[in-house]
Amino acid sequence: MTQQTRFSREALAIDAPSAVERITTAVREQVTSRLKRRGAVVAVSGGIDSSVVLALCARALGPGRVLALFLPERDSSPDSERLGRLLASQLGVEGITEDITPALEAVRCYARRDEAVKEVIPEYGPGWRCKIVLPGVTDSDRYRLFSVVARSPDGREVRERLTLGAYLGIVAATNFKQRVRKMLEYHHADRRNFAVAGTPNRLEYDQGFFVKLGDGAADVKPIAHLYKSQVYQVAEALGVPEEIRRRPPTTDTYSLAQSQEEFYFSLPYAEMDLCLYARDHQIAPSEVAEALGRTPIEIERVFRDIDSKRAVARGLLMAPLRVDD
Repeated sequence: MTQQTRFSREALAIDAPSAVERITTAVREQVTSRLKRRGAVVAVSGGIDSSVVLALCARALGPGRVLALFLPERDSSPDSERLGRLLASQLGVEGITEDITPALEAVRCYARRDEAVKEVIPEYGPGWRCKIVLPGVTDSDRYRLFSVVARSPDGREVRERLTLGAYLGIVAATNFKQRVRKMLEYHHADRRNFAVAGTPNRLEYDQGFFVKLGDGAADVKPIAHLYKSQVYQVAEALGVPEEIRRRPPTTDTYSLAQSQEEFYFSLPYAEMDLCLYARDHQIAPSEVAEALGRTPIEIERVFRDIDSKRAVARGLLMAPLRVDD
């Protein structure tokens, strides 16, 4: 058996229609029998993951027992709600918009974030936009530190390395967004006796790419076992609109456009999926490197990053600790 046969980009190919059947059967049983709920609430961002979860829930429970929530705020892309409503309309699912900007202003989300940015960019102020980024994981063995990229109202771009305090301040402030959204998801779920359906895929779930008690909280997680590459396959089988399937994965959290790659994973999702699969199946870095057109040392760096992020994810996934545990 050749190396290419043992491991290739086809490793994550699945029978998507069978996966849809299995997931919808599970969701139906979990929501109605185990949780004793009438339906499901899904917060829809116009991205691939929430779109697939919405379509799966509609198929599992019926469109009339699913609520799509659109939760924009002032930094959100206009495409997020537009694409989410496109899908909800196609599925025949009710949609409700809750603009969370006032709630975020009330807890000083934006002010706290801006104060943290000013620690490294003192001139940052009204009219500026920003995002935080990480260096590529394959570039070197050096410890990777976050930087903030800011753009002034006249288009000037500034990039500064973040101190630990500034980084933690920015993340703590922006985490309000996911937690306020989750609060509203549970509000609508409670008033309808619905369950909350979470949207993390396997890559995000495994690597801790979620906010504890924010987008990490849910009653059911229909796609947490699927690599993101597989989510796209399921999306096609479900008939998710092509415009959504072609949309690049984003965080939709910062005022400057930001990809998931530059914020957290540091590799395109298709490569991260394959590296995660290889790490789980004890596939040698040399085989992965050949399949991805990279060097073994680059893959070794990715493996180390996977292990490091898993250590963080364990804490995020941990249930509250008790004295008698």
